[in-house]
Amino acid sequence: MNIVLHQPEIPHNTGAIGRTCLVTGSSLHLIRPYGFFLDEKSLRRSGLDYWHKLGVCEYDDFAEFAQKFPHGNFWFVETSGGKLYSDAAYAPDDFLIFGSETTGLPPGILQKYSEKIIRIPMTGEERSLNLSVAVGIVLYDALRQTGFSGLS
Repeated sequence: MNIVLHQPEIPHNTGAIGRTCLVTGSSLHLIRPYGFFLDEKSLRRSGLDYWHKLGVCEYDDFAEFAQKFPHGNFWFVETSGGKLYSDAAYAPDDFLIFGSETTGLPPGILQKYSEKIIRIPMTGEERSLNLSVAVGIVLYDALRQTGFSGLS
């Protein structure tokens, strides 16, 4: 499975998501700009001593990312999604794409992929879940649907 963070802003969220990717065998893709530095000193300060094991892929923008995976099956997780994350039919190499903590995904991307937007149900009283929690919820359902391949 592939986790994609579009312009992540909070290093600790990205770190927690990286750890989730590591323990699930998922790939982590990061789309710039970031709200933090992705250097060794900053990563150590955030307690990300396992970061070198991840094999993180980085992209300058969404267009570069999409061009690299022209046949990728993308799922965009956004509060405005018409379909529940649990109703999507995932495949092992799918891309689960999440927007930044404060702005979500850009309207242009959401318009282009409107049929691939999924959401996590919430009461509506709060803005949204923490990004690392949202990634965990959707990723583990996708892994469950695909048989937890490679996990014990």
